[in-house]
Amino acid sequence: MAKVAIVGRPNVGKSTLFNRLVGRREAIVADQPGVTRDVKEARVSEDERSFTLLDTGGLWSGDRWEAAIKARIEDALRDVALVLFCVEGRHGLTAADFEIAQWLRTQGKEVLLVATKLDDPRHEAQALNLYALGFGEPLYTSAEHARGTGELLEAILTRLPHDDEEEDAEPVKVAIIGRPNVGKSSLLNALIGDERVIVADQPGTTRDAIDVRFDFGGRPFVLIDTAGLRRKPENLEYYAKLRSEEALNRADVAVLVIDPFELGDHELRITNLALTAGKPVVIAANKWDLVPDETLAETERALRQQLNPVGFAPLVFTSALNSYGLHDLLATVVRLYDMARYRVATSELNGWLTQWAMRQPPPNFKGRPLKLLYATQVEIAPPTFMIFVNSERFVTRAYEQYLLNRIREDLGFKEVPARLIFKARQGGKRVRL
Repeated sequence: MAKVAIVGRPNVGKSTLFNRLVGRREAIVADQPGVTRDVKEARVSEDERSFTLLDTGGLWSGDRWEAAIKARIEDALRDVALVLFCVEGRHGLTAADFEIAQWLRTQGKEVLLVATKLDDPRHEAQALNLYALGFGEPLYTSAEHARGTGELLEAILTRLPHDDEEEDAEPVKVAIIGRPNVGKSSLLNALIGDERVIVADQPGTTRDAIDVRFDFGGRPFVLIDTAGLRRKPENLEYYAKLRSEEALNRADVAVLVIDPFELGDHELRITNLALTAGKPVVIAANKWDLVPDETLAETERALRQQLNPVGFAPLVFTSALNSYGLHDLLATVVRLYDMARYRVATSELNGWLTQWAMRQPPPNFKGRPLKLLYATQVEIAPPTFMIFVNSERFVTRAYEQYLLNRIREDLGFKEVPARLIFKARQGGKRVRL
């Protein structure tokens, strides 16, 4: 699929344009510069044609991230078919705009000049000086008000080659979650074998959810690097937290990255956030190379004890520095992905239901017995089961838990979250997670 990159100096409306073309608020937008640091991508579909749109950090920003941002953009431009060079249309050109124009000419890519923030046609006269950049006539747009974005989309499609290849297989979407500075971005870079996202010692480097596509073992993946989840996020971090939670909701599997030297209740809260969303969780104990050999067994025992409340979640030991455990991590992700999508035949399920009722008879409610009439699996990912009963009021919490445990143990769902629904013949319903 063809790729199109949006580039420009900070705060010229790149992320706003990205969101408008994608059709949803995919990237964080704020008045302050430097919000976008990594390369963010999303798919755009129009008139039965599709392309991948890349949002990039601000070039020539003059801050500490400038070199890292430029390096990520240069890597991204290697397989880009078209560049949208965004310049603010109302306030004149800056030295940074001319520097970026000169740099783009060295990249050998087709460039489409886009004038942004032109909310009114009367503002277009102020954009005539944009011809000085040497990229021909600019397209006048206001992404905030959807002005000119339809024409821009048409111009993009006319410049892209027709892609006759078959659609890619549905990728496994993996959200990499955890508290700040546990090595989430380093782990992502190690998994794909490339410095795709910026890594720094200070927490809060990743501010938005970043999707990265790659193949492993012939299977496509989308790794979603998320901002670190703090207990009490502030200001811009609050929006980064919302993006992380949105990324978790659209993921198939969550990888919780933990630091073996810094583990507490916060990790359990993050895990429960994923489980409540119905997502299987793999726990990656990162920085395992830093654990001394003589304390490996002791450290592992301590970790498992602290993680006991979510002990059903697989624990994999990894090191982003030397790639230790990365294949095991992805193999475990695939196993949980497939497990969450397994469907039990209705006849098999009802055979088990009879055995469960014989092993532990249903309770009585004021002398009236609970009757398990029929069961069926109504959904996958998470696997969801509905049991028809004579009255959902007769179901005790203890018996709910017993049946849920039996579903997970006997039907092969012990490493993924499962849901149980009781439905009475009269139409009542009770749901158990």
